[in-house]
Amino acid sequence: MSIIRTPPYLTPLFNYLQQYHPVSQEYMDAYIGSAYELTIKKTKFVLSPLHANECMYFIVKGLLRNFIRHGGKDITTRISFEDEFVCAISNPAKQEKYSAEYIQAMENCILIAIPYGLLNSLYDRFPETNIIGRKLMAIESFKASERANLARIPKASDRYEILMKNYPKIFNRMPLHYLASYLGMRNETLSRVRAVCALEKTFY
Repeated sequence: MSIIRTPPYLTPLFNYLQQYHPVSQEYMDAYIGSAYELTIKKTKFVLSPLHANECMYFIVKGLLRNFIRHGGKDITTRISFEDEFVCAISNPAKQEKYSAEYIQAMENCILIAIPYGLLNSLYDRFPETNIIGRKLMAIESFKASERANLARIPKASDRYEILMKNYPKIFNRMPLHYLASYLGMRNETLSRVRAVCALEKTFY
């Protein structure tokens, strides 16, 4: 039987998955012909409610934000970096209905698109898929809990400090007006909070 050589563009994905469970060559070969590399320019959309929801995406390089539109405003709901998966969440009871979120590139991005049809096939054929999927779902649940808890903290400066402590690199890469939206505050409030926190650090 001939051996299929795994394309180099899939290597970052498999290196990431191997952290959670070894994967076989047959598992990796199954991606060939279905998963593909996708280059997205800064400010362009990966997904919107107008697009068909056919894939989840692994971020090889770049920064993405999820957002919804409400009352004429964009509300940033999630910020994702390299080595993360992003998608529009489907309703398990009604697969064709999924969250009305937009996913937008905040930098020039390189993604790996993984069709849901391929994922379903992997779950059926390879036991390691279930182990890896369970661990990744636990990580995603923890991150979703972090986002939910952050949104419920009443004091703006506390929300800012928690985000700065947990994800400091966000502030070097994400435009401040999107961060203000993510933190549930006005642009002016975020600027004021940053100035106060910076001033406090000079004295302590």
